Amino acid sequence: MRLAHTSLAITAWLLPSTVVAKFGLTTKGNTLSIDTNAGLVFDINKANGDITSLLYNGMQYQGTSKMSALNSGLGTSTVTAETIGNIIKITVVAKSLPLTHYYVARPDDPTVYMATYITGEVSPGELRWLARLRRSAVPKGWNGDVGVLDGCTAFEGKDTFKCPNGQTRCKMYTSDRFIEDQVHGVTGNNVGIWMIMPGTAYETSSGGPFMRDINSQSGDDQELYWYMNSGHVRTEPWRFGLMGPYAMRFTTGAKPSADLNPSFFSGLNIQGYVPANRRGSTAGFVTGVDPKFQKVVHWYNNASQYWTIASPADGKYTSPLMKPGTYTVKLYRGEFPVAQDTVTITAGNIATKNITSKDPTPSIIWRIGEFDGRPHELKNGDKIERMHPEDVRMGTWGGSYTVGKSTAKEFPMALFAKKGGAATVTFSIANDQVAVETVVRVGTTLSFKGGRPSVKVNNWQGSDPGAPKLIDSRGVTRGAYRGYGEMYTWKVPAGTLKEGTNTLTLGVFGSGDANFLSANYIVDALELQGPKGVDSPS
Repeated sequence: MRLAHTSLAITAWLLPSTVVAKFGLTTKGNTLSIDTNAGLVFDINKANGDITSLLYNGMQYQGTSKMSALNSGLGTSTVTAETIGNIIKITVVAKSLPLTHYYVARPDDPTVYMATYITGEVSPGELRWLARLRRSAVPKGWNGDVGVLDGCTAFEGKDTFKCPNGQTRCKMYTSDRFIEDQVHGVTGNNVGIWMIMPGTAYETSSGGPFMRDINSQSGDDQELYWYMNSGHVRTEPWRFGLMGPYAMRFTTGAKPSADLNPSFFSGLNIQGYVPANRRGSTAGFVTGVDPKFQKVVHWYNNASQYWTIASPADGKYTSPLMKPGTYTVKLYRGEFPVAQDTVTITAGNIATKNITSKDPTPSIIWRIGEFDGRPHELKNGDKIERMHPEDVRMGTWGGSYTVGKSTAKEFPMALFAKKGGAATVTFSIANDQVAVETVVRVGTTLSFKGGRPSVKVNNWQGSDPGAPKLIDSRGVTRGAYRGYGEMYTWKVPAGTLKEGTNTLTLGVFGSGDANFLSANYIVDALELQGPKGVDSPS
């Protein structure tokens, strides 16, 4: 049945459940049923806005234990439906939460379009779309088996599991960086169910381009997520306004394009929606960043955030379309901040902003790793996003490194106060380097329970730099490596080094619980700054 622009809060729209419709909307008791005429028919509970049925090409994909909804459901809500042209719009206004949620359907399109408008924080400190699906119908979760819980037992909190083979699982291990996470989904035989977060979908989220959060979990249900805001290694206050538009699309298996093109939302009277003609942008060139690193440009203020990757060839960039306002502009070498500026965006205009790295380039005696904001080149750094430090596939923790002989893969990407021991660096010094002051520089990306570096060079002990700003969330054990990011430096007095072999010991100030939940930090890179020795082999 095709509908004119009208409210559905009238009994005249009550149709028998046996009626077969093409694109259109029917009511069946307390249920609104939308037929997209593209194989997808989805039902919404008029009492709370939950999706109660997801029928695609004759197969039911909605789980039975819990319905698909924001968070774990909005509770009692006012649910209304209308058509605007040939588009169906469902509005869900939560009665006990500062939240309005929208469902939108278009003819011949097997997609549930959504947007979520908030005016305050939503208990319990997170905001997510969660589809609970029949796992037998879509057995394959995102990023392989990292979120598959079969036969595994929770051993840290209620979300981190150990399997009989010693491998570990956690729904956080399914996450990807927001800058790359525009489409993710779960699949089965001739079906894929996909979350699509196009262009500006993240603009009112918090955390920046490198934030990561849960994408799926394979337990009794197959859970498919999109996290708009959360407390998982949270580094920013929540932003308020419209989250989205975003979508859940059904396919016969193929991953869809991220090009959702939600411009049709402009005619739907969606709270907080800002169309393209009321936005502006900025463009320019990035310079001073080694071409082997991504050049990431990030814009943010209290209301919005955006990002893009500049061209690796010439550094040229163009921002997404942005809401008008003044923004902080941050340039990253990979994930390491190297410049900061501001830019003002006005509707209909393109602001020019060239950005040059301001990162100093001191003389160094040696460096381990890269100051790129990620620990991936260090030992276990290639695994930490997808497994617990206790996983049998991990290498040992702590260890020793010899400058000129060892590789970055031999230096641990994290150090723990009560597990793994310290890391030692052995290096040689030439005679003309002994009588000069040097500087030890250690970059970290994330700290837990106040963990920070302890540095000792030969018999000289560096001072405690003090605990960094606390992030009240497990990090490294749940696959996170990025927090605020701290940089620590110590001036090593002249005469501390000696000609020949020297040793730097890197440990942890802090305590906390046992093993991997003790105070810890993740290493970005470390270096000894000073003049190169004439006879130094390093």
